[in-house]
Amino acid sequence: MAGLAADGSNPDVSLLYDINGLAKDAPPWLDRTMEFIGEYGIMLAMVLLVLWCWWSVRRRGTTEDSVAAVAGLVWAPLGAAIALLVNIPIRGFVERPRPFLDHHGLEVLVAGKTDYSFVSDHATMAMAIGAGLFVAHRKFGFAAIGLALAEGFCRVYMGVHYPTDVVGGFALGTAVALLLAPLALALLTPVVSAAAASGRIGRLVRSRRVVAGGYAERHETLDIPEPRTEGAGNGENDLAA
Repeated sequence: MAGLAADGSNPDVSLLYDINGLAKDAPPWLDRTMEFIGEYGIMLAMVLLVLWCWWSVRRRGTTEDSVAAVAGLVWAPLGAAIALLVNIPIRGFVERPRPFLDHHGLEVLVAGKTDYSFVSDHATMAMAIGAGLFVAHRKFGFAAIGLALAEGFCRVYMGVHYPTDVVGGFALGTAVALLLAPLALALLTPVVSAAAASGRIGRLVRSRRVVAGGYAERHETLDIPEPRTEGAGNGENDLAA
């Protein structure tokens, strides 16, 4: 813990050693699990969560709700991609080395990281998707934000990022996803609405069951009486007439 003592005045470094110290005390199988989760697992879970949200809104919502939600779902990965692009000049400007290059005694679970540390790409992408999904659907958005927080913890646990790298990634991903959301949705919503009105592509926005149900409901409210058949009625009255 010499590094901790030497950097005790820096809470960022102290928290790095505290969280990464959990990896030293953990069994090897747990470290391998955390390595997979932090590098690939949570991002895969994010993709599955977005697909689950899409499947849910297209089957249960009205056409208008589905169009708005699907537009938000399209924006979530697009916002993450834009946030990663914004991060490129930030990393080049700050030029912060990875923590294991400046501090000894860290348990580094992923070798070969040679790029700069601030800000974390994984944290940026995860929180951008989480914030974008929150715009589309509150419940799924909260779940995605929880996964993003777990991603940030894993990056520090693995010894490849400082805590402030993760916090910076959270801030960048949230800012891009939320600040650009009004403009993005204004552009995406007409496109998704046009797709919903088409044939097979429209099923990506709302299911056939929702459309058929809405059609039936609209016709039930008309309350049109059944037409009377000429000559129908009591046979005796017909003969008398």
